[in-house]
Amino acid sequence: MAANDLVLALTGASGAPYGVRLLEVLLRAGRTVHLVLSPAAVQVLEQELGRRVCLDRFVLADLLGAAVPAAGLVHYHHFMDFRAGIASGSFLTAGMVICPCSMGTAAAIAHGLSQNLIQRAADVHLKERRPLILVPRETPLHLIQLRNLTACAEAGAVVLPAMPAFYTRPQSLQDAIDFLVGRICDQLGIEHHLLKRWSE
Repeated sequence: MAANDLVLALTGASGAPYGVRLLEVLLRAGRTVHLVLSPAAVQVLEQELGRRVCLDRFVLADLLGAAVPAAGLVHYHHFMDFRAGIASGSFLTAGMVICPCSMGTAAAIAHGLSQNLIQRAADVHLKERRPLILVPRETPLHLIQLRNLTACAEAGAVVLPAMPAFYTRPQSLQDAIDFLVGRICDQLGIEHHLLKRWSE
């Protein structure tokens, strides 16, 4: 356990490439990552990236492919394992990111539910006043979803929607993914060179 550990959760919204790329970047930055995937995230990973991940027999290479960064360290936690350290406020972390964040997960966080480890860890980060970054990828948004995201923001979370920027003149899908991942890293205080900044 270390105060610079980070928690990364992937849930069932579209946007799996964002979460996978973020994990790669965090590991290359030398960070220890506590990783949790929801069952719906596994379905999205296969649909969007063609990667099959088993929640009960997790293998990092199944998620990241052949190029597994070696600099950092991954601690995988099953989404129903409430014995994991990240379920307690006494376990120190530097923050948590849910990327992508489904509207169901946002709703659970907004209403203080702890029905799985992702929701519980998010609740812990809010109560301990640690950074919690939600990356929703949904459009359009109806009023209930907007109110849930507002409640999360009012409780202290950063709502960072998966929105591309065009002032950077992206030349590829990877450029658009890296822009968002870079903005997440900005919130976590992690140095990177993933995007061209305004006026550069």
